Amino acid sequence: MNIPAKPIHVILADDHTLVRAGIRALLEKLPEVKVVGEADDGREVLNLVKLHQTDVVLMDIAMPGLNGLEAAERMAKDFPDVRIIILSMHNNEEYVLRAIKAGASGYLLKKSATAELESALNCVIRGEIYLSREISLQLRKPFPFYGIASRKTPLDRLTWRQREILQLIAEGRNTKQIAAVLKVSPKTIEYHRMKLMDCLNVHDIPGLVRFALRVGLIPEEKLVAG
Repeated sequence: MNIPAKPIHVILADDHTLVRAGIRALLEKLPEVKVVGEADDGREVLNLVKLHQTDVVLMDIAMPGLNGLEAAERMAKDFPDVRIIILSMHNNEEYVLRAIKAGASGYLLKKSATAELESALNCVIRGEIYLSREISLQLRKPFPFYGIASRKTPLDRLTWRQREILQLIAEGRNTKQIAAVLKVSPKTIEYHRMKLMDCLNVHDIPGLVRFALRVGLIPEEKLVAG
């Protein structure tokens, strides 16, 4: 593996313990790679990056509380030297665009990790962008790296706080629970929810959940039953 002499410090984030264990086992087989932390949600990832010298974060999209794309956007702003590789089961172009726009340096399909993890690490450490081979092959035209920053999505209408609250609402959390997670008052959450509804012209919770699903802020499998 063509990597620097010093170890590559990696943080691994996925809310499925078995997935993390499998990826960690792959990482530990690679020379000069050291796993310095594991997380199961986006906030924990950001805290770990603050605590540890980190070169690469391998991160799932669909994590509770703060998803991988939101965490990537904050990480890219606050820790620009950290390379982010999104680990995902989703192979559609929209997710890839959102990941790169958020600041990720790589997008690796989970089912391809065994064959491609080493190549992905090599690529992002060199300062390049890595896409899983399946994604590269299925794109019908060259991937539009240029102009990604200016590409607008429905989520761009929202502030980062509104997106955060929208995800928590879609996960089935009530006002008091969201306030506890974000360490603010319930009245603050009510205010942000009102502004969120006004911005989207959506005026009930089911409508907010449908929007969150439609734009991929939360996958359907993460919905709380009932």
